[in-house]
Amino acid sequence: MAWASSNKQIIYSGIQPTGVVHLGNYLGALSNWVHLQTDYSCIYCIVDLHALTVRMDSAEFSKKCRETFAMLIAVGIDPARSILYMQSQVAAHSELAWILNCYTYMGELNRMTQYKEKSQKNEDNINAGLFTYPVLQAADILLYKTNFVPIGEDQRQHLELSRDVAERFNNVHGGVFVVPDILIPRIGARIKSLQDPEKKMSKSDKGGEGSIVYLTDEPDVIRSKIKKAVTDSDSKVSYSSDKPGVSNLLDIYAAVKRISIEETLAALGSCSYGALKEAVAEAAVAALEPIKQRYAAALSNKIQLESTMRTNAGRAQAIASGTMIQVRNKLGLL
Repeated sequence: MAWASSNKQIIYSGIQPTGVVHLGNYLGALSNWVHLQTDYSCIYCIVDLHALTVRMDSAEFSKKCRETFAMLIAVGIDPARSILYMQSQVAAHSELAWILNCYTYMGELNRMTQYKEKSQKNEDNINAGLFTYPVLQAADILLYKTNFVPIGEDQRQHLELSRDVAERFNNVHGGVFVVPDILIPRIGARIKSLQDPEKKMSKSDKGGEGSIVYLTDEPDVIRSKIKKAVTDSDSKVSYSSDKPGVSNLLDIYAAVKRISIEETLAALGSCSYGALKEAVAEAAVAALEPIKQRYAAALSNKIQLESTMRTNAGRAQAIASGTMIQVRNKLGLL
């Protein structure tokens, strides 16, 4: 594992290839990925195999995978310093997932709350992949001797399963896997929907496209969306739970400016709502424009993008192969 500095522990995290990333994704999670590169040896995976539990057009899926890869580079993931790769390009993920299936109990998978939630959303396609999804996730993590996985509460149950399966295998065959710990991520900005600020910003928001700022939006589109953002009937700019719309705008401004809410209120507390929205819009435009330019440049150079994919998949494969040699030897596979 020559890529990993001897005094740095290993971080592993993955993201589904949804294509265009929105402001909530970036400020809530991806900006933290960028910061983690300073103190850890980071492996970041675009989990395209996980995405197959939902039916989709293959050409559109390929496009989204490339777009997601390019966007991660654009926001600041350095594929020379970290390992950034496509899950399906490292065959060891699927091999280890099958093996770990044999060390995972049905009762454990039956308890997974995400399986129940996803089954309700996909009643016409409740496939086995939805059920065994956490086992592939465990394989993703355990292949790379991961020390820490930065996750939110919604993924804690899956990581606990990964820990249980790792310990079970180690107890039977002797130590192979590092048992990963949860890394409580630096609290990112919890960006809410512009049209329903009681809910997080999400592509599934019923408020439509006006609820979401995408990192690829043109400046005038960003300004228009923020201008139409929900506030309240009051006219005072303050940060409180009874003013979710105004508080959301203040969160956006603070996050893109990288300042505290206190500093934000000092700058904008005396503004009218119109002036507040204008200031937030201009701050968002200024922060996102360099990302948009880097994203366009990465996507336009298809040869370079795919070369980076291959190189990083090779780096990931080299680590994963070492783990699989140990696993196969322990199992007596020829």
